[in-house]
Amino acid sequence: MRARKTSVLLCLVAPLVLTAQAADSPDPVGVVNTPSPISDDRILGVIPNFQTVSDPAKPYVPLRMRDKWMLFWKETVDPYTFGASAAGAGIAQWHNDDPKYGDGFKAYMQRFGAAQADVASQNFFSDAVLASLFREDPRYFRRGPGHTVMNRVTYALSRVVITRRDSGRDAFNFSNLVGTCMGIALSNAYYPPKSVNTGEMESRLITSFAAGAMGNLLPEFWPDIRSKLARYRRH
Repeated sequence: MRARKTSVLLCLVAPLVLTAQAADSPDPVGVVNTPSPISDDRILGVIPNFQTVSDPAKPYVPLRMRDKWMLFWKETVDPYTFGASAAGAGIAQWHNDDPKYGDGFKAYMQRFGAAQADVASQNFFSDAVLASLFREDPRYFRRGPGHTVMNRVTYALSRVVITRRDSGRDAFNFSNLVGTCMGIALSNAYYPPKSVNTGEMESRLITSFAAGAMGNLLPEFWPDIRSKLARYRRH
């Protein structure tokens, strides 16, 4: 119980300290007065693709600190995010998966709230606080069709541990890895006791990182799929 309270306290205090430090750092040079480079694209017109830079040939424009916070907000409050949380809570309720709140409508709403809190906290730590502190860009930069399929798949999966810094150089993805860990640690505050233990946390970590890696594949290949669908319609 003491370890649980300590991890929750660290997750609540750390963002305040980190944000204060990041606020003292200037935005990337040369982009203070530029429009926000955050995408409004949606895959199939539904799935948010805000975190993707689809054109590999496009000159790199780093995100300002305010853009990183806007990206966190835009992803978290999108209707698709709420819908995915609702669907995930329904599946967990059906199979009685973690977090084990039990049966009935109240348990379902607790699952839904926990699912949405998981998304919000991990986005908050990774995309806003830590990306600002470490000067990392939380977006996915598409490899594009100039490479083999296997190269693109490997690249997409690797972006879980590799990211682009505001300087444009590749670097270890501290904001994603540490932010995910902090979000999962914070979940101990609202998960039921039977779902809070070392084994469950390890399982959630593995699931989160695997989902993040696999989640890069659709943005990587979506423009190719969209182009083929457009040609098919014309014929």
